[in-house]
Amino acid sequence: MRPLLLPLLAALTLVASHAITTARADEILNLGDPAPPLSLSKWLKGEKIDHFAPGRIYVVEFWATWAPSPKAIPHLTELAHKYRDRGVRILGIDSYEDDPNQVKPFVDQLGDRMDYSVAMDRAPADNPSQGATARAWLEASDENGIPTAFVIQDGKIAWIGHPLELDRPLAAIVAGKWDIAAEARKRLEAKTLERKARAFRDRVETSYRAKDYGGALAAIDEATAKEPALADEYAKMRFDCLVELDRTDAALKVGERMLNLYHDNAMALNNAFFSVVDLTRQKEPDPRLARLALEGLLRANELTKGHNIYILNTLAQAQYRVDDPAGAVATQEQAIRALEAQVTNKSHPFHRTYRQQLDMYRRAEARKSRRAS
Repeated sequence: MRPLLLPLLAALTLVASHAITTARADEILNLGDPAPPLSLSKWLKGEKIDHFAPGRIYVVEFWATWAPSPKAIPHLTELAHKYRDRGVRILGIDSYEDDPNQVKPFVDQLGDRMDYSVAMDRAPADNPSQGATARAWLEASDENGIPTAFVIQDGKIAWIGHPLELDRPLAAIVAGKWDIAAEARKRLEAKTLERKARAFRDRVETSYRAKDYGGALAAIDEATAKEPALADEYAKMRFDCLVELDRTDAALKVGERMLNLYHDNAMALNNAFFSVVDLTRQKEPDPRLARLALEGLLRANELTKGHNIYILNTLAQAQYRVDDPAGAVATQEQAIRALEAQVTNKSHPFHRTYRQQLDMYRRAEARKSRRAS
C-alpha cells in the first residue's frame, strides 16, 4: 500500500508519511549507528554505489516522482559538484513509488539538473511502494517523510534530515568538525519529544479538523501542561486556533514567539504564517496579524535569497493582505519565473494557480491606482 500522502497546504508541498515503528525512541536507528545495507533494483545514472568505502562521505537521499522537492534536486547537484573533489558521493534512491515505469523518464527529463547517482529501491513487483531500503533506513530511523537525506561517514550515519538543510552539517562533517555523539543525543531527545506529542496528536488534530478550535486549544493546553517541552511543537497550531477564535492579542504573542523560534528556518516561517494570509481564507485577517505574517515571510524570503517558489508565493499573498498589491505583483512575477525554471511541466496546477493569483494582484493594483488618482 502506498504511504499516506499528507498535504501541507501551508507550504504548498507534499510529504509522504509512512508506518511508525513501535520501538522506543532509544532503539531507533540513530546517528553513530552503522549504515544499513543498500538493496537496490536498478541504476538509472551515475556511479554505482553498493557499499560505503572507508574514508569516504556519502549522502543517501530518499525521494519519489510524486513528491519531488523542486529545490532539493538541483541543490543536491550543487553539493555533488562542490564536494566531488573532497570524496563526497551523492546517491538518490527512488522509494515509495506508485509506478516504477515513471521514474526513468522523470530522471531523463531532469538531465544535468540531477547530476549525481540515482537508483531505484528494491520492492516487490506487486507492491512497488514497499522498498527494502526505505524500510531499513527511513522506517528504522523513525523518519516520517520524503525527501529525507542521510550522511554516511566511514560507514556510519553522521546526520539525518531534509536535503535543503544539508549544507551546514555536510560542511562540518567534511571539515572534521562534526560531533556525532552530541548530535545523536540531540536527535534522540527530539525523537522522544515527537513521540510524546503523538500521544496528544489525535485529539488535537481531530478537534482542529472539525473546526472545533476551542477544543483543539484545550487539548494543546493539556498537552503542554503535562509536557512543557511540547510548547514549541504546538506553537503553530496554537497560533492558528487563536486566530480562528479572534483572540488576536494572544495570537500576536504566539506569533512573535514563532518569529524568534523559526528565525533561521525559512520553511517553518512560511508554514507558521501561511494560514493568516491564505487567499482561500474568506475573512480578512486582522491588520496586525497580516503585518506580523509579512515580517515572517520577508525573513523567510531573505533566508532563501528569493529563490523558493513556495515562499515567494506566500509572500505575495502577505503583501496583498497588507494592501501592497504592487509588491504582490512583483513578488508573484518572481515566483512564476522561478516556477518556470524549476517545474517545466506546464500542465502542473501551480502554473495555473500562480497566474490566476497574479491577475488578481494586478487588478487590485489597478484599483488602488485609480483611487489614488
